Amino acid sequence: MLKLNTATGKKRLQRLIGAYVINLDSSAKRWSEVSSQATLAGMQIDRIPGVDGSAIPAAQRSGFNEKEFLRRNGRQMLPGEYGCYRAHMRALEAFLSSNFENAIIMEDDVELRQDFTLRAAAILKAVPSAEVVKLLNHRSKWCRTVAISEYGDSIGRCLHGPQGSAACYLVTREGARKLLESANNIEFPYDMTLERGWKTGVNIFTVRQNIVELSERSAVSQIANRAQYRAVKLRGVRKIGTHFLRLVEYARRIRYALS
Repeated sequence: MLKLNTATGKKRLQRLIGAYVINLDSSAKRWSEVSSQATLAGMQIDRIPGVDGSAIPAAQRSGFNEKEFLRRNGRQMLPGEYGCYRAHMRALEAFLSSNFENAIIMEDDVELRQDFTLRAAAILKAVPSAEVVKLLNHRSKWCRTVAISEYGDSIGRCLHGPQGSAACYLVTREGARKLLESANNIEFPYDMTLERGWKTGVNIFTVRQNIVELSERSAVSQIANRAQYRAVKLRGVRKIGTHFLRLVEYARRIRYALS
């Protein structure tokens, strides 16, 4: 059994769990800051070049079901969302091309902590059937705990959602393969796709309390601001179908959380 609190255990973790950080070429300062944090935390991270969605014309977006996205979300997909989605797919592909057994995939606005990798490994040990574990959420209401790690982190599934954020999550090789299989038909933003285990077949869990937090870098979104989201929303009767589909998704979420 791997002892996570020994020097040998820490070295083995570097082979078991890779760490990938998504970072746009135009955000060199963010990369410098997160790299410094990783060094202080004793982590080795690999940079995944982000995808600038605004540089890709709408007509050239691959694997994107525009009509279905509009119907399910009640708004158009923003260029930044498309870029975010594709960048996460790129990170999953990089992980599967490596020799790591598992990976932590992060965005560059996460605040790294010294015990981060150890706690992540303990979470996988506590829920060995997990294929994805979200390590950071905007909300975690009505979380049904299924296990507690040796560091005291509660892991389970939430009956309420979406929980929001794909800024940091654990993924196994099988989880990465399943997510990539569903990548060529974008119907939701990536953070919502990540949670939809009832659709993707991914065995997904979440921590009740975040084991990392967003840094000050997150104050400025690289995807979109609130005004940009509002500008592409459907209004009135055009959104009735979306409301119905959200109820169906909510029911599926509850059933999945209880399974």
